[in-house]
Amino acid sequence: MLYIRPSPIIRAIRTCMGPIRPFSCTTRLLGKPMPPRPKLDDADITGTYLKGTGPGGQKINKTNSAVQLIHKPTGIVVKSQATRSRSQNQKIARQILAEKVEQLEKGEQSRAAIKAERERKKKASKMKKSRRKYRALDEKEHGEGEGEDEHGKGEGDKKGTEGQEGGVQGV
Repeated sequence: MLYIRPSPIIRAIRTCMGPIRPFSCTTRLLGKPMPPRPKLDDADITGTYLKGTGPGGQKINKTNSAVQLIHKPTGIVVKSQATRSRSQNQKIARQILAEKVEQLEKGEQSRAAIKAERERKKKASKMKKSRRKYRALDEKEHGEGEGEDEHGKGEGDKKGTEGQEGGVQGV
């Protein structure tokens, strides 16, 4: 049986996490770590259960499974009805509320802002790579003709009306 030696990155991941979990350790390898997830005090949150609305059938509309949380110090209100489970909706609403409060308090240093900035940079890099690729293809395509336009005429062969006299004059 042939043994293939793992790469240094895989070995680093194995040593930092124990069992093989390759995607859970990648933030350590990429650079800056993310700030910790925000925590909210239970005394600052008021929660109510509401009847759901929208698609999902009669079950959604009849039961009080939607959750509305209010953060007393800031006045931020969050409603969640992502699932039919009250406890899952409560958990989702708490996460959303914590992110909104952190965004309000920290601004650009918040976890959500850092994630958005990383995504923006990834997208910009992807677009730059795409532009570079198609620019190279265009140069290659136009480089074969050496100064010819789409009709096969060179730059000196262009016939236009500039500087030429012709047509009807002096009527």
